[in-house]
Amino acid sequence: MSEIWMYAHGGSGNHGCEAIVRSTCAILEEAAKDGLTLVSSNPQEDVKYGIDRLCRIEKDILPYKKNSLSFAKAYFSLKAKGDYIPLDKLNYKITVDLIKKGDLAMSIGGDNYCYADVGKYIMLHDMMLERGAKTVLWGCSVEPELLGNPEISRDISRYQLITARETITFNALKAVNPNTVLVADPAFTLKPEKTGLPQGFADGNTVGINVSPMIQRNEKKEGITLKNYEKLIYEILNTTDMTVALIPHVVWTDGDDRAVLGQLYELFRGSGRVVRAEDMNCSKLKYIISRCRFFVGARTHSTIAAYSSCVPTLVVGYSVKARGIARDLFGNEEHYVLPVQSLKEETDLAESFNWIMQNEDNIKSQLKKIMPSVIRQAESAKEHISKLL
Repeated sequence: MSEIWMYAHGGSGNHGCEAIVRSTCAILEEAAKDGLTLVSSNPQEDVKYGIDRLCRIEKDILPYKKNSLSFAKAYFSLKAKGDYIPLDKLNYKITVDLIKKGDLAMSIGGDNYCYADVGKYIMLHDMMLERGAKTVLWGCSVEPELLGNPEISRDISRYQLITARETITFNALKAVNPNTVLVADPAFTLKPEKTGLPQGFADGNTVGINVSPMIQRNEKKEGITLKNYEKLIYEILNTTDMTVALIPHVVWTDGDDRAVLGQLYELFRGSGRVVRAEDMNCSKLKYIISRCRFFVGARTHSTIAAYSSCVPTLVVGYSVKARGIARDLFGNEEHYVLPVQSLKEETDLAESFNWIMQNEDNIKSQLKKIMPSVIRQAESAKEHISKLL
């Protein structure tokens, strides 16, 4: 019996992470007949949003004995060599030891290799391999230039399967690991769950807007992101009859979309045409997004919810995933992705959105045409998993 373990999951307060888990559980339902377990940093968040009804959940870090020989050795390594990895391994060891030889260990973090704590994910991969697990890098995006780091390149070469969610990543990783296949983000397959629309939401005539502290941290000119969103909403209210819906997609304390969305709401609440969506699970958020006429989003999985609902979308991106996904859908990313690093004038976002409005019918037509094949491509990942099992 080979179980499937999903790890490198921070918690469902990031509804993109939740969307990956939900859609992965659905895609692998048949392949995971021997069991599907999520290793999570925040099981309480996963339970809050109903993930416990889809798979078993285990906490990633558990207390360990500090009067043991393994602790003494790890502590010596830290003090004598400055090596913190042995102590970090102890944090995860109790849970990782549940994994058996021949089990499948899937790193589902998507773009974890793009962040500063990449060393932790390399360490976790080491631990999975030491347990004799078959390892998978699932639905990933990786900046090609990161492969110039020998440590990252070596680690990526060790996976028995990599499913890349866009062609920029696929082309880069294929050169490092021949076990790389091109799929699509599993969240393209996520089913929306009908829920009540925010009061004042104009069904079919609303611009959904998502902005995040993450893109603000990547701006080159301080304050330019918020100014662009302000100008965009002002233009929508003054030149169209559309309503604006502010939609959060991450509610973690250290990156809560509601903080910046709240600032925008206070600026425009007097208009009577700006509404807020409450926090809810990703399937319900997708339903609200699907009822929009247009969408402008920063969080990747908020834009995937829009794309897969055939809603014309402008992405305010900062990384390879935004460029790669748009390129695969439309042939190029120009006009569809506005890099936050490129924002210079307060009107940049409004001008880019104006192009989306002018090309509404063509964009909807292209999304309706391509989406069935994108969904098939996302679901094709289960065939590769079945072969490994």
